[in-house]
Amino acid sequence: MNRLSKIIAAVSFSAILLCGCTDTKPDSFPPQPILLPEAAFTKRLENTYAEQFTIDRYEHGYSIIHTMDGESFCIVPEHAAVPEIDGLTVLQQPLDDIYLTATSAMGLADALDCITHIRFSGTKPEDWAIPAAIEAMKQEEMLYAGKYREPDYELLLKEGCDLSVQSSMIFHAPEVREQLSALGIPVFIDYSSYETHPLGRSEWIKVYGEIFGKSDAADQLFSAQASIPQSLTKPKKETTAAFFYINAAGQAVTRKSGDYVTQMITIAGGTNIFSNLGDSENASSSVTLEMEEFYTKAKDADFIIYNSTIAGEVNSISELIAKNPLLADFKAVQNGNVWCTTENLFQETMQLGTVISDFNRIFTGQTASSPPEFLFRLD
Repeated sequence: MNRLSKIIAAVSFSAILLCGCTDTKPDSFPPQPILLPEAAFTKRLENTYAEQFTIDRYEHGYSIIHTMDGESFCIVPEHAAVPEIDGLTVLQQPLDDIYLTATSAMGLADALDCITHIRFSGTKPEDWAIPAAIEAMKQEEMLYAGKYREPDYELLLKEGCDLSVQSSMIFHAPEVREQLSALGIPVFIDYSSYETHPLGRSEWIKVYGEIFGKSDAADQLFSAQASIPQSLTKPKKETTAAFFYINAAGQAVTRKSGDYVTQMITIAGGTNIFSNLGDSENASSSVTLEMEEFYTKAKDADFIIYNSTIAGEVNSISELIAKNPLLADFKAVQNGNVWCTTENLFQETMQLGTVISDFNRIFTGQTASSPPEFLFRLD
């Protein structure tokens, strides 16, 4: 859509906000390949772990990304003919002015050395833990354009945004999705957080490899992470771990038993101290426990791992105990097996194989010779 058309669409802002937004669920996934007049279908890529997307390849550099919500996005090479097919969203390269509110995708863009394609951030500089993103915003090469629910439409139009990458949080603001689309800005929803296997999240780098034109690099990066769990040393005995943080109310917040963090602990050779924890019908990945209940279930865990991402890092066991004196009685505290995550753990989607390896190192006592990258021991 040209600039004049975008301005005309913007004038209709108030009318657009009245429109509803309903999600279309596919009858089956993946769908049959779409026939393109411009290029013949060649193959469908086989995913290793990811279940929320599939990629079809075509001649002359075309590809189509299908996502589990029934959306299809055609990646069109620069200067190539643009398909006109109902229900097919066209993304023509180069895509250099992306508005990204799905924080998990920034680590993938960084791994591909494509942060320069992200012109607009839905996260403020102080909330990023990825150095390249922080620096880009410091140099104003990346601009803050508002959170997903309150984008700066004027800025996006002025600077020529060509794609919005959103998380599923956009479903809480359907009017924003409608408005972006009406302004000629395609909306791509990242469903990596819906993946059942932790490495399925990392496999989403293949999606961004298609978008940025770096599919070979994406395959190599993913293969490197996917191979890590295959070379891990199994702990000599059953090793239990509790992953948690203490909230402002003094409660312990841990992860559901089937959450991807607890899955990483299992893949690393550990056992989550909590079993069958959490309501599957609740969308939240966390479970809040009163400290007495947490103490009863977790005091005998071999390791405790403090989640700094929400509550901030603690630097010593004494700082941890200051959050609740009951922690002093924990077996892991008395044995010195207390670890803390670094603040960038949950923004490094491409490094989940490394995170699994970090867990394995602490479970098998290999941290002296090979220090973890995303965990550090509390003294």
